[in-house]
Amino acid sequence: MTALRVALIFAVVCPVGSSQLSRHEMDVFWKFFKIAHSKIYDTPAEEIIRQRMFENNVALIKIHNLKYDLGLHTFTMGINEYSDMSPEEFSLTMNGLRLDRSAPRFAQPSDDLTCENDDPLPDSVDWRTNGYVTPVKNQGKCGSCYAFSTTGSLEGQMFNKTGRLRSLSEQNIVDCSRKEGNHGCRGGTMDKSFKYIKTNKGIDTDDSYPYRAKSGFFCHFKKKNIGGEVTDAVDITTGREDCLQKAVVSVGPISVAIDATYRFQNYKDGVFKDVGCDRVDLNHAVLLVGYGTTDKGQDYWLVKNSWGESWGLDGYVKMARNSDNMCGIATAASYPLV
Repeated sequence: MTALRVALIFAVVCPVGSSQLSRHEMDVFWKFFKIAHSKIYDTPAEEIIRQRMFENNVALIKIHNLKYDLGLHTFTMGINEYSDMSPEEFSLTMNGLRLDRSAPRFAQPSDDLTCENDDPLPDSVDWRTNGYVTPVKNQGKCGSCYAFSTTGSLEGQMFNKTGRLRSLSEQNIVDCSRKEGNHGCRGGTMDKSFKYIKTNKGIDTDDSYPYRAKSGFFCHFKKKNIGGEVTDAVDITTGREDCLQKAVVSVGPISVAIDATYRFQNYKDGVFKDVGCDRVDLNHAVLLVGYGTTDKGQDYWLVKNSWGESWGLDGYVKMARNSDNMCGIATAASYPLV
């Protein structure tokens, strides 16, 4: 039985929006969850704890989606591979951005990419349709989101330069950029990663230096396997969504930082908008690949995450745009020059 088929049965048998589940139904729900996401636990005690966390998330999802039906939320939640984790554990494990506000920033963008440019902008942009974006990746239980955001924007710029889309090595950054201030699976930033690639004169391809979801003790970079290079990088004007929009149109995919609150853990569909999101204290790195407006008139940013395809919209999230810099998406945005 394929994972997709199991997931479909899983959704039909125990829909999140159904009435209160009985003990038996919840146990069946749990079994389908384990099958769908290939969950195996080390001990019976751990499984009991994981099932309790899973049931807590199911309850949270049900309440949230009922409020969505009442028009109180703009997005829905759903079960994914992280639904057996507590919000605290999830944030500690998956959110690896470590912003350093004392570190010098890169140069600001040239006039044609800043708010000084008044050229009309398209109503929507999706760089996936132009070949700039690799498939959704999964960082696993490693706080390496910054590395995935870095490779994502560089993959787009290398495609623009060469016409060839190549997946670049996050593990290369995780293992090799400590001198620049990154901390492997314990976090880092995109700016420091760009600096590493610039100083190192390149980054290897993903095929030659595959991802392992853990920090390596040694750097295994090989010059013969370089798939991308950085000559410099640009920090977009802080906090200005209009500047960010113009950069997306002119440049392509952009590395951005956000506050991925506990609601992110079970995001499924719709435009993510959470008044509790911080605009300054950011903890997660993602890739901005476009923007648009829903049929209901909700402006959104189209964002590629690194939590696998079971999360969100096949690995993507639509985040509220023109909404007072929701979750700080325009606070620390940058892109490489190649």
